[in-house]
Amino acid sequence: QVQLVESGGGLVQTGGSLRLSCAASGSIFSINAMGWYRQAPGKQRELVAAITSGGSTKYADSVKGRFTISRDNAKNTVYLQINSLKPEDTAVYYCNAEVVVTWGEYNYWGQGTQVTVSS
Repeated sequence: QVQLVESGGGLVQTGGSLRLSCAASGSIFSINAMGWYRQAPGKQRELVAAITSGGSTKYADSVKGRFTISRDNAKNTVYLQINSLKPEDTAVYYCNAEVVVTWGEYNYWGQGTQVTVSS
């Protein structure tokens, strides 16, 4: 079994910062892409940022210049540094990972962490 556990969410004021973490554990052979998604009330889940095992990144246009994704392959952990937060960033943030286990590659999700930005 593989688990993704997120941490670092919370309530912040507009302009504030947060750092989200997501650690993968279990019977992991390797991890390919990792990413962060978010889902605001009444909206579809959307990709925020993603990073390959080699460190290539991509971001949603709405977060470019404010969010930074990084990862520590030795710790099977992905991070999301969120700066200059806006009320529209309020959402549940989910971690996602493409995990290679003994019998193949599977997509796993974390349980989500709430980010609330007050105006």
